[in-house]
Amino acid sequence: MMALVRMPKKDWYDILGAKPSDCLTELKRKYQKLVLLYHPDKQSADVPAGEVEERVQRFIEIDQAWKILGNEETKKEYDLQRRDEQCYTFLCRCGGKYTISKNETEEVSLVCCDTCSLIIEILR
Repeated sequence: MMALVRMPKKDWYDILGAKPSDCLTELKRKYQKLVLLYHPDKQSADVPAGEVEERVQRFIEIDQAWKILGNEETKKEYDLQRRDEQCYTFLCRCGGKYTISKNETEEVSLVCCDTCSLIIEILR
């Protein structure tokens, strides 16, 4: 049985305009730059009401992204989830899993179970 796990609904790196390889200092710099642009207190009075709501929603997303990526522990957990969610998973008869990333599907033809010695062949 094969299952393709979907990507998370929101890519917190994309929201901050960052890359997973960015250091914490770089993430903070990008966050602070966006906060200055979208913070409700920084908006001019002549902005249309609909746009104000969009900017508030954007600010909330930016803040959520920082809460996850600005903390070493939650960032590490999020990075693991991102990596795992870009994989195909096949269940083994022993109860274990065969896991292969989307990037590896073109290169790898044999995949080992993560708990037993069984191996499957990927046919293209």
